[in-house]
Order: sequence, then C-alpha cells, then structure tokens
Amino acid sequence: MTSPMLEVEGLSVSYGAVRALESVTLGAGAGSTTAVLGANGAGKSSLLRAISGIAPASAGRIRLEGRDVTALTPQARARLGLAHAMEGRRLFKQMTVEENLRLAWSFGARASPLPAALEDVYGRFPVLAEKARAAAGLLSGGQQQMVILSCATIRSPRVLLLDEPSLGLAPIIVRQIYAFITDFARASGATVVIAEQMATVALNVADHGFALRRGRVVLAGTSAELLRGGLAATYL
Repeated sequence: MTSPMLEVEGLSVSYGAVRALESVTLGAGAGSTTAVLGANGAGKSSLLRAISGIAPASAGRIRLEGRDVTALTPQARARLGLAHAMEGRRLFKQMTVEENLRLAWSFGARASPLPAALEDVYGRFPVLAEKARAAAGLLSGGQQQMVILSCATIRSPRVLLLDEPSLGLAPIIVRQIYAFITDFARASGATVVIAEQMATVALNVADHGFALRRGRVVLAGTSAELLRGGLAATYL
C-alpha cells in the first residue's frame, strides 16, 4: 500500500507551558485536498507551522512521502517541495508585486523558468499583471492574498499549506481565491492542506476534513460526510 504524501503521527506542540496540539494524527494523499477546521485557537496554525518546521514538535513524527522530516529545518523541507502560506498576508510590502514573485521563485528548486512562471501567475490573476510594478503594501487585502498564493505556488510545490486564505476577505474575493486553489490542485497534482474557520467553504473544495478542538482531533471524515453531519454547527 502506498504511503500518503503527508503523514502526521501523534504530533504535539507546546509553547512553554501551553500545549497547542496534543497527539494529532492525520494523513493526506498525493493530489488530495484536506481541510483542517476549527475555531480560533483550536490549533490549526500550530499544526501547519509544525508541518513546515516553523514550530518544533514536542512529540510525534512528520513524514513527507515516507521520509521522516521531523528534525529538518524549514528550509530543508522547502527544498523537498513543501510551501507554506501563513496567516496574516506576510509580504515584503515595500517591494513590488513582481519583486515578491521573483524572490519566491528564486527560493529552492523550480519547476519552470521565471518568465513562464510569471506568465502563469499573471494568467491566473490578471490584476497582478496590472499591479506588477506597484508596492505590494498598496494593494487591497484580496490582491495581497493573490500575491501570497502566487508566491506559495510559483515553484510548483508538491505539498501546499494554506493558513486561513479567506481571512478578512469579501465573499466575491473568497470565491476567486478558492477557485484558484481548486484549479491549482487539479492542474498540479499537489497535496493541499487548508486551515480554515469557514468550514463549509473549505469542505466544498476538499476531499477530506479534520476538525480540531483545543489542540485535538475531534472529528474526521470525507468532506461529504462532514457536510452531511452538520460539522459547522457542532464543532465550530
């Protein structure tokens, strides 16, 4: 039996005396999209930060394509094809849109030459082509999120972690963002993990979902099962 692309086994994360995750276990297959759901403070961001190596694991194991990466640095995990778009629209806001994209492309192994990678970004988000010479900090919140997603995907990662991609955005922009995520996952075959408070939005594009509460997995299943079970009303 083929191992999942991403495996998290018995993962715990602590910040001093505060336990953010407790014995979390989940798996995500190659080419699948997984929603990690929960209210604010449930542990979603800590899970993604541990997978990418930003937050150290206090217990448990993380594997990428069967390889134990628990002790690897974030840079080493990135070189293995993992990308993480963190919550909060973290850009070099004084730099232009294209400078941000060029910098993201230059970090590690690339699947396409820069001109082709930029053409793909601008084809997906034409507004970014119009704003290519503008400082990223001057863009709207939705446009900044488009830049962040583009920076995370410009090197065609094998595993993509997205933390609250809908946060603070108008519904029409949320639809655009999730259409991009769906198209990227389908076209690239990447494993995508989305941390979201908006359960229904995430489950509508995901194959599977996990609900966290106080750092523990309290529910897991296919997206269809979780939607039928009234997940949002029960756990979020």
